[in-house]
Amino acid sequence: MARKPVRRSRSTAASRARRARRVKENALLLGTAAVVALVLVSLLVRWLAQHLLLVGALLAVGAGVGAAVLRVRVRARRRELDARAAQLRHIGPFLTMSPKAFEHALADLCRRDGCTKVTVVGGAGDLAADVLATTPNGQRLLIQAKRYGPKTFVGSEDVQKVNGTYRDVHRCDLAAVVTTNAFTKAAAAFCSQVGIRAVDRRALALWAEGTGRPPWA
Repeated sequence: MARKPVRRSRSTAASRARRARRVKENALLLGTAAVVALVLVSLLVRWLAQHLLLVGALLAVGAGVGAAVLRVRVRARRRELDARAAQLRHIGPFLTMSPKAFEHALADLCRRDGCTKVTVVGGAGDLAADVLATTPNGQRLLIQAKRYGPKTFVGSEDVQKVNGTYRDVHRCDLAAVVTTNAFTKAAAAFCSQVGIRAVDRRALALWAEGTGRPPWA
């Protein structure tokens, strides 16, 4: 019975010795890694100091290449936008679009006419916003798109939803409801009363052609 504590004591001492060896080995490895890292950093700094002109030239070339690539992308994006906008010069294409395509077409018209920060946000839970944009004079604009057929009119309920969200929810200064058909008399009267821009099929055609005013003008 007296020998069991002795065995436990010897086992504990051996475990402590192994842990101590592992600690020393880890410390040695960390120290070696730190020395190697310090040497590498020192060599890198020395190389950079000796080749400062080369490094500067490489950075200048890289900046030039990056700027050139960016200009090419901007020009390509502008050509793409111009091509899409050219297809929207007549009311016809708008009448056959899906509701989602109609939202993107209105966004393209906004970009064509100088708006920035144009985003298409329409979808489930959009809270009466399909397109958000910043107008050329710096105002924030909300557009609600209504791609309706010839027998469907924009009603009072539609424009009331826009009036209830465009300021407080979306933090916009202006709101417009754009449709491929027309507004009911009550809806048109409500828009006039609260200052929402009501853009019907005729006004949309003029905007698309470039002969009419955009919704923010």
